[in-house]
This record gives sequence, structure tokens and C-alpha cells, in this order.
Amino acid sequence: MTDSKKENKILLAHGGGGRLTSHLIEKTILPAFSNDTLDKLTDAASLDLTSASVCMTTDSYVVKPLFFNGGDIGKLAVCGTVNDLAVAGATPVALSLSLIIEEGFDIDTLEKILASAGATAKQAGIDIVTGDTKVVEKGAADGLFINTAGLGTRHENADIDFDRVTKTDKIIINGTLGDHGMTIISQREGIKFDSPLQSDCAVLSGLIADVLNSGANVKFMRDPTRGGVAAVLNEIAAASGFTIELDEPSLPIDETVRAAADMLGFDLLDIANEGKVVFVVDEKDAGKVVDICKNHELGKKAAIIGEVLDKEESPVVELKTKIGGRRIVQMPYGRDLPRIC
Repeated sequence: MTDSKKENKILLAHGGGGRLTSHLIEKTILPAFSNDTLDKLTDAASLDLTSASVCMTTDSYVVKPLFFNGGDIGKLAVCGTVNDLAVAGATPVALSLSLIIEEGFDIDTLEKILASAGATAKQAGIDIVTGDTKVVEKGAADGLFINTAGLGTRHENADIDFDRVTKTDKIIINGTLGDHGMTIISQREGIKFDSPLQSDCAVLSGLIADVLNSGANVKFMRDPTRGGVAAVLNEIAAASGFTIELDEPSLPIDETVRAAADMLGFDLLDIANEGKVVFVVDEKDAGKVVDICKNHELGKKAAIIGEVLDKEESPVVELKTKIGGRRIVQMPYGRDLPRIC
């Protein structure tokens, strides 16, 4: 291997805290995320928060492949963390982003991922203010893992809690189900369709802010990532004690995604999304929330997909099928699609 090729790969020494670490930070990482707070390179970011109510979240990203149609691990890491804050009713303020890089990883590829993360953070109006970089031996990290933490201030109109869910509330989603998960699995398996699948990976904070600013009575929100809509609604049913009914004909599904799921034997209610939010909304405001979503680029296919029924000792999630039957929607077991985020 020539010296020039060596210089374009991650070495164990890049994680050693010395000259190569400083070079990697200054030449590769800082240009992607540069802002006044991060550029100081202090051990902890100093933030001025005016709100007394602060939300914090953390997440790790190990998606395979690192690049997929509609995004990459960098974009996914920022979207996922911002969305976790947004569905908690918080306005994102700052992110940390830490890298675990495998020895031999291509620096040009790293730069593309960091540029994507930086562009997504800029789109979300949030700064990446601190982070860390570690390098592990070849074969120990499958290329690149990313860990994030996010800080946000609670929106004044947000009152998001399982305890607020009640009978007759409506269940709303802002668009089609399963796009991300089916995109990942199709790329892994090398399956191609006439219409290519594309991840829905996107920042939801703007859409959610529009809904909260409207004054709509939003009881609960969650982004249906791992475990999909099935996991979110089972969590709501178990925590609130109310049975939830879904209406199968109302579920927005892209036909190519449906074909892929049918071919591979997946239930799209179980499949991960990375640009979707499930709202539980007072029935009086359900139409307004759908209209707000439809006026946003990330909500064109928003729909009311179900409602909250009676409180029961053993609440369940039921699907009212197209032919008029009913089936129980179980909490997913969790092994069908590993490493989709």
C-alpha cells in the first residue's frame, strides 16, 4: 500500500489522542459541523437555555448498509435524534455526535457521511456542538457506528403523555408505512423493483411544530421506527389501558413497498419508518391535524388510521380488515429486521 493510500484510510493512531487525532478532527470532522460552540473544542459544550423545561435523548446508529436510497448513516443519525426530541414535544437545540470508526475505513467515505449529517442538522436548524471519536481494530465495528445525544426545550403547547389518551381519540400518521425498513432489506438482498424503493428518512421537527402551533389537542406522539406502527400502538395501549382499533383500508401504503413486503413475507405494520410520526389527537381536532400535515411536504399522504376504543383490563390493538374481519396486531418480536437504524 502506498503512503498516499494509507493517508486516506483510518488508522488505529487516529483514535490515539495525538497528532493524527487532531488532524482528523480539524481536517475532516470540524469542516462538516463548524459552529461557534463546537469550534472552541472544549470538553463540554456551553449552552444558554432559556426554558426551564428541557428534554434530552440519546441513540446509537449501526445501520447496514451505510448508504441507502434516500439517505445514509449520517443523515439517519441526525434525523432520528431530532425526531425523538420533536415527538416529545421539544424544539431541538443542540446535538452531540460521536464516531466509532473501524481501522481501514475510507476517509473520503467518512467525509461524505459527515457532510450529510451536517447538511441535515442545518436543515433542522440545530448545531452539532460536541462529540467524540474512537477507532477500533479492523473487523470490530463493521465500518462505522454513530452515537448521538440531543437536547431540546419543551414547546409551550406540548402536553404529551400516555395518561392523556382517552376514548374516541383519533390515530393519525403523516404518510406511508414501512418505506425505510423495506428499502434497507431490499438493498441488502439486492432486490430491484420497477419503481425503486426509497427511505422516508427525514427531519420531522418542522411538521410537528406546525401541528403544535395550531393549538390542536395532541395527546401523544411517537415516531414508529424499530417495530413500526405495531410497536407504537401496542405501547400506547399497554400504558393507557385503552384498546386501539386500526382501519386497514385507511393505512397509507406505497404500492411498491406493499409488493416488496408481500414478496418477502413482512407485515408493514411491523416495519421501521424514519420520517413518520404517529399522533393521538382529540377527535375534534383530527381533521385539522390531517390538513396541517397535508400542507407540509412530509405529510401529503397523512391519514386518520384508527381510534381509541374502550378501556379494558387487557387492552389490545385490533385491525379491522378490508373484508370486515378483525385480527389482533401483536407487539413485534423484534428479530425480523436487525440493524435498520
